[in-house]
Amino acid sequence: MADNIILIGFMGVGKGRTARALAAATGRFALDTDDLIESFLKTKIRAFFAEQGEPAFRRVEQQAADWLEHHVNGSIVSTGGGFFMVNNLNRLGRVVYLHSSLKGILSAVQRHPDAERKIKKRPLLQNMDKAKQLYRTRLPLYREAADIEIDVEGRKASEIAAEIKALLARDGAWRA
Repeated sequence: MADNIILIGFMGVGKGRTARALAAATGRFALDTDDLIESFLKTKIRAFFAEQGEPAFRRVEQQAADWLEHHVNGSIVSTGGGFFMVNNLNRLGRVVYLHSSLKGILSAVQRHPDAERKIKKRPLLQNMDKAKQLYRTRLPLYREAADIEIDVEGRKASEIAAEIKALLARDGAWRA
């Protein structure tokens, strides 16, 4: 297993923000799988998703996971909401599930200064009934995939990062 921290969780939970805070606290690099995928595709995920559909997007996510497995070590990796389904997740590093209620996630997204853009860039948040069902479906799967679960609702990224760092250091599973 690589010496990475892989942040998973529902879209909008703050994985990118937490990765940046954890990188700042540890001196490690922060990578975002959505950024990697957009760089590879040379287009926005929402455009690819609309044109090619979810199955094609999941195949590209797997390609990104395969690349990470062979080329990235000692980093903090924030992932898209469905990235946890890749078949090599646990070989990428320690998996940390960032948990919040759906209500808490939506509230945080809506409070964001650029809320309209934040919602628009998440294709699976366009239909709230589908988003609720997706959240209910994924919740036990996130928990099953994770090595550690952190409750992030209403918390600052710096607080979450400090908790992750302390938990992993205490377990001896990660060298800061």
